[in-house]
Amino acid sequence: MSHPVDDPRTGSSLPAADPASHHPKRSALEAEDGRSIGELLSDVSSNISTLLQQEMALAKAELRQSGSRVGKGVGMFVGAAVGALLFLVFLSVSAWWGLGQFIGYEWSALIVAAVWAIVAAILAVVGKKEFERIRGLEQTSETLKKVPNAVKGHEEENR
Repeated sequence: MSHPVDDPRTGSSLPAADPASHHPKRSALEAEDGRSIGELLSDVSSNISTLLQQEMALAKAELRQSGSRVGKGVGMFVGAAVGALLFLVFLSVSAWWGLGQFIGYEWSALIVAAVWAIVAAILAVVGKKEFERIRGLEQTSETLKKVPNAVKGHEEENR
């Protein structure tokens, strides 16, 4: 039996709404759109699975990019190491020739050694800058922060 309810806007009595009259008969285990709890849980599971797959794909892409930068940086440091080794070789040859002969060839060896020192310094600076550009998994970290709100159905808080 329904009891009248006062309308707060007008102060008049209205008949109480019958809950059964608003919705067709549905089970207590159905959503408003007619899907069962099992179907809803299946959808949630599928959505979480898709989300995790997308996050893994993003992480792989970011790792590939970072790996490429690491490779470039390592290559520059290897070049710097080769340059430094050649510097030492030419410096040694220069010192050897300088002590063996007090005029002539030692100056040409010193010039070549100085050029290799400059090349090694440039490669080391470029390699260091390449390592500084490595950022890690920025996008993956950012989107993973949004997962809890998405699971709770509060995606608007992620914007």
